[in-house]
Order: sequence, then C-alpha cells, then structure tokens
Amino acid sequence: MPIQKAKFSIGDIVKHKHFEFRGVIYDVDFEFNNSEEWYQSIPKNVRPRKDQPFYHLLAENDEITYEAYVSQQNLLIDVSGEPIKHPLIEEIFSGKKGSSYFKPSN
Repeated sequence: MPIQKAKFSIGDIVKHKHFEFRGVIYDVDFEFNNSEEWYQSIPKNVRPRKDQPFYHLLAENDEITYEAYVSQQNLLIDVSGEPIKHPLIEEIFSGKKGSSYFKPSN
C-alpha cells in the first residue's frame, strides 16, 4: 500500500537510518521523481519503495556538505540539536528554532 502522507516538513532536521549523514529538508516529492539510473545505484538491501514521499536535503557528514534525495522510510528526526552547516542554509531559510529551520514569511 502506498505511503501518501509526508511524515516530515520543509525545515525539519533529519538523519539517515543507514548512512552517517544528516540534513535539513528543503523540498518534498510525494512519490519518487528521479532517474531510474539513480534509483538502481542505491544498494539493493536499502533500496526504498518508489510509492512514498522523497525529500530533498541540504546534507552534511563529517567531511562535506552536499544535496541528497532520500525516501521517507530511510529518515528519522535528528534530535542532536546541532545546526546544519551547509552553505546554502541562509539562501533558503531565515532562521532556526528547536529542531527545525523556517523560511521567511513573504
């Protein structure tokens, strides 16, 4: 049965269940919307279903910052309280409160 409701919101700070990275959500696709080549590159043992929300993240690990595309089933809320140190944060978000970033109200 498809997962049709997004569990996370734009601005939420999340971490990956299987890989050592975390990030802030800046966009959501309510089902898979990337290339088949990208999908097949995911290790089979952690390859997610396509019929669920996928999130665009400004991500970081101990070495670099980057953008990531991650399925809902592979994300958890990050409770560390640490900010994300991605250079694009200030271009998208205007501040941080608790475990979320917020966009400017235009």
